[in-house]
Amino acid sequence: MNLFDPLDLPNGSTIPNRIAKAAMEENMADADHAPSEQLLRLYQAWAEGGAGLLISGNVMVDSRAMTGPGGVVLEDDAQLARFERWARVGRAKGAQFWLQINHPGRQMQANLGQPTWAPSAVALELGNLSKRFATPQEMTAAMIEEVIERFARTARLGEQAGFTGVEIHAAHGYLLSQFLSPLSNQRSDQWGGSLENRARLLLEIVKAVRAVVSPSFAVAVKLNSADFQRGGFSAEDAQQVVRLLNGLGVDLVELSGGSYEAPAMQGQARDGRTLAREAYFLEFAREIRAVASMPIMVTGGIRRAPVAQQVLDSGIEMVGIGTALAIDPNLPRDWQLGLGSAPQLPPITWNNKVLASLANMAVVKYQLHQLSQGRDSQPGVSPLWALVTQQVKDIFRTRQYRHWMARRQAS
Repeated sequence: MNLFDPLDLPNGSTIPNRIAKAAMEENMADADHAPSEQLLRLYQAWAEGGAGLLISGNVMVDSRAMTGPGGVVLEDDAQLARFERWARVGRAKGAQFWLQINHPGRQMQANLGQPTWAPSAVALELGNLSKRFATPQEMTAAMIEEVIERFARTARLGEQAGFTGVEIHAAHGYLLSQFLSPLSNQRSDQWGGSLENRARLLLEIVKAVRAVVSPSFAVAVKLNSADFQRGGFSAEDAQQVVRLLNGLGVDLVELSGGSYEAPAMQGQARDGRTLAREAYFLEFAREIRAVASMPIMVTGGIRRAPVAQQVLDSGIEMVGIGTALAIDPNLPRDWQLGLGSAPQLPPITWNNKVLASLANMAVVKYQLHQLSQGRDSQPGVSPLWALVTQQVKDIFRTRQYRHWMARRQAS
C-alpha cells in the first residue's frame, strides 16, 4: 500500500488516502466556546491541503472541564449550527472529519476556577509548575456515569452536525488515560486495580458511543503506546487494552504516547527510553498491530514522505501528522506531486524541559494562528516570543472563560 491508497474502515466507510491531520489543540473557540471563524479558516486550509482524514483538536464534553482556555465545547445543541458549518468546511474536499472528544481530568489549570475530577486524588508532578494544577477530587460512581453519558451525548451531537466520526481521547494524560495508569488510578473498586478495571471507563464509553451513533459513523480511540513513566501505563498494557477493544465496533486506534508529566508526544520520555527522531511510536505500533482487529494509526514527529511510507510498509494503515501540517497545510498535496517537502521546527534546547515543552506547544499554536489568519506559517518564530504571546492570550481567554461560566451558572 502507498500513502494515496484509500482505506476502508470496519464500519464500511472509506478514507480517501492514508494521511491524517492529527489533533492539535487550537484554542480558537468563539465567545460561546463554539467553532470560531478563525477555526473554520484553519480547517479550510487543511481540507484544501489533501489529507484524507482531519481530526479536530480537543472538543470538550463538559464546559466545566477544559484542557485550556478558548477550547471548543459540544455538550448540547445550543451552538449546533456553528458545528454544522465546521463539518461542511472540513469535508468540502472529500476528507473524513472526526471530532476528538475529551475530558481533561486533573490536567486542567487551577486558574480556570472549576473543580478538578480524576480517578484518585493524585496531583500532577511538574516541578515548579505543579502549583498551576489543583489536587483533583476522586470521582464518585455518579461522576463516572455522568462522564460516560457526556461522551455519548457529544458523539451523537457530532454526528447530528455532519461529522463523519469521533476519536475518543484516552492518551496524553487526560482523564481516560489517568484511569488507565496505575500511577494516577489508585482506586480499589471496579474502576481501579487490575488493568481490566482501569480500562473499564474507556470500554464503557466506547460502548455508550457506539450505541447512540449510526453504524456508518466512525468511532476511533486515541491510546498511549506507553506513558514513558516508570510504573505507569506500559506497552504491554496498551496491547491488552487493544485486545479488549477488539469486537467493540472501534474503527481505528491511533497510537501516541506521554502526558503533561512526560511529553513523549514531543519526543521526550522520563523512563530512560530514547525515542526515534521521527515516527516516535512506530516500534510500539508494530507490536500492537499484531493483536489489533481494527486499523492502526501512528502519530508523532512524522514530516517526510519516505518515513510516512516506512510506517505503511511496516503494516500500519494510517499515518498521523501534526506539527508538519501546522507549518505546511499543503504537505499531502505536495507529496502527491512528488515534492520532497519536510517541514520542521527548530529544536528548543532549553535546560528546563517543562518550559521547553510549553514553548514547543506555543510555537505550534503560533503556526495555527498564522494559518487561521490566512497568512504563511513562521517556523522560525522565537520560542520565547511565541510562549509569551501564548501566555498573554491565555490570561485573556481564562478571564473570558471565567466570566462565561459565571453567567451560565447564574442563569
